[in-house]
Amino acid sequence: MSGIIAIIGRPNAGKSSLFNRLTGTKSAIVDDMPGVTRDRLYGEVEYEGRNFYVIDTGGIFGEDTAFSSGIRAHVEEAVRECDGVIFVVDGRDGITTGDEEIAEFIRRAGDKPVIVAVNKLDDPKHDDLANDAYSLGFENVIAISAVHKRGLYELLDAVKEILPDDTGTQEDDTDTIRLVIAGKPNVGKSSLLNRLTNSERSLVSPIAGTTRDPVDMSIDINGQAFRIIDTAGLRRRAKFDGDLEYYSFVRTLAAVDRSDIALLLMDAREVCTDQDKKIASHVVQKGKGLVIVVNKWDLATKTADELMKKIRDDMPFLSYAPVIFASALTGRGVQKIIQAVMTASTNRKKRIPTNLLNRLMRDVLAFDRLPSDRKGRALKVYYCSQAESEPPTFIFFVNNPELVSSSFENHVKNKLRELEDFTGTPIRTFWRGREKEDER
Repeated sequence: MSGIIAIIGRPNAGKSSLFNRLTGTKSAIVDDMPGVTRDRLYGEVEYEGRNFYVIDTGGIFGEDTAFSSGIRAHVEEAVRECDGVIFVVDGRDGITTGDEEIAEFIRRAGDKPVIVAVNKLDDPKHDDLANDAYSLGFENVIAISAVHKRGLYELLDAVKEILPDDTGTQEDDTDTIRLVIAGKPNVGKSSLLNRLTNSERSLVSPIAGTTRDPVDMSIDINGQAFRIIDTAGLRRRAKFDGDLEYYSFVRTLAAVDRSDIALLLMDAREVCTDQDKKIASHVVQKGKGLVIVVNKWDLATKTADELMKKIRDDMPFLSYAPVIFASALTGRGVQKIIQAVMTASTNRKKRIPTNLLNRLMRDVLAFDRLPSDRKGRALKVYYCSQAESEPPTFIFFVNNPELVSSSFENHVKNKLRELEDFTGTPIRTFWRGREKEDER
């Protein structure tokens, strides 16, 4: 299970440096000028078998005071949507009035675990300066240097302790389909959830196991057990703004990670938005099954053919995903959604016997022109096997993996789909070199 950790602190405390160090990137701009970070960034961290997201909120603090006009709502949304907070303070400056204001605001904004990272303590002899941070009222204080990578493992150990418990996911029956209803805010996720759990249900129960309010639900439809995974868009909010959409998006990514199958909901009046594409890309990257649902079909202004063409043209990497036109409000098409989800779940678990796979691949590749390089070396495919399922993953042993072009890899994936029905699930291919004695 993924969690979300918000990095919060006053300007120039080193939030972006810590973000870059944790995520192993240089996505956040690092500069000595306070307030240089303008964009909100998120990144994924993997540590000792646990995955979580960090949000760099560097851009949310004003340059004049710790909380200038319009900033409070942003910070409050960050604290509300996260599972824990890393509160970064500058150890060389000591605890300032701005730090005290931020600490008080964090306490009022939400009851979330807080780790105080006392940054810029580059030398162990200065670690005593971290003791001043206990005055902020938080028990977990750790001396670090983001630039010099000091104290980061201790910090990660502390983060691991405050991540949501993943026992609920582990206790799911193997036949239970973990389903996430994903999509940008206001596309009808709540309406679809209500339709599934009220009109079609035979059993519904809340599932605990997270540090926030339990919103996962267990449901049985026609004898199939589903667990509907929490997404931020399923929770009612009093307002909608850019902050809500941003944090809902990150929360959706974390929910996708916990799922088997994702329903990507799009509004029939506005399909294939940038956020739709980002969510879809994440689903594919994580190897989850996918069903596209064009919701609010009763309000559509274009024909099904027109919308289908746009989806296939704008998101060609989802050509394997079925598209269902539905209305959560009226119930039209909802049963087709369930059928498509069950098909995607079945296909995601499929395995092709190695002997059949190799014989068929030999037949389909025999007539194809294999890629080659400028030196005239041509790709040779010796054999392949299916390494695993969920999603179906195939390993091809070749003479030189560097000869495999992206177009050829896509060609092979298409051939694999001709061999077996993999509707609703991505497939993965890996290419490994194999030395042969007769190779020159």
